[in-house]
Amino acid sequence: MAQNTRLTGVERFIERDEIIVTKTDLKGKIIYANDVFMRISQVSENDCLGKPHSLIRHPEMPRCIFQLLWDHLQNGQEIFAYVVNRALNGDHYWVLAHVTPSVDEDGQIIGYHSNRRLPNRQIVTDTIIPLYKSLLQEEQRHANRKEGMQASLQMVQNMLAEQGMEYDEFICNLNNQSSSAPTYEPVAITANG
Repeated sequence: MAQNTRLTGVERFIERDEIIVTKTDLKGKIIYANDVFMRISQVSENDCLGKPHSLIRHPEMPRCIFQLLWDHLQNGQEIFAYVVNRALNGDHYWVLAHVTPSVDEDGQIIGYHSNRRLPNRQIVTDTIIPLYKSLLQEEQRHANRKEGMQASLQMVQNMLAEQGMEYDEFICNLNNQSSSAPTYEPVAITANG
């Protein structure tokens, strides 16, 4: 589906007061998607239920960020992350994702729950896009995808160590440092960065 869709360079937006919600099973297959998710991603329930959440993965999203996300979730921790996704028609949209493990009454992880909001445009433009481009370039320098992902993950870990903070602190500091409200100016992202 989306993996074979050509990128359009067109950015889509949700409203400030909207929340994109999805729930997945332990393997990352979508078991619930709200109307906002389906509208922005241009999918129907039939398109997405039972399908891997990677259905909307944008090719310029660094794999190491997803590795960080999965590491946190599998340890029972929540995580915040900026993510660029791809709609089924090849458009893209940026979100600030808050992903948490879903647990049963015994405290066992049974799936994952993600709420996504409109991100601050200044943070996306000034910090996230340049960071993700450098991480993606590192990933692409390696013929072996796993080695590339490990190398870019090391870049993130080195950056965090230099700043003396964990990933969630880094994201929170970005949000606290920026005083401007989100704007709705499209930022084209192309297949070649």
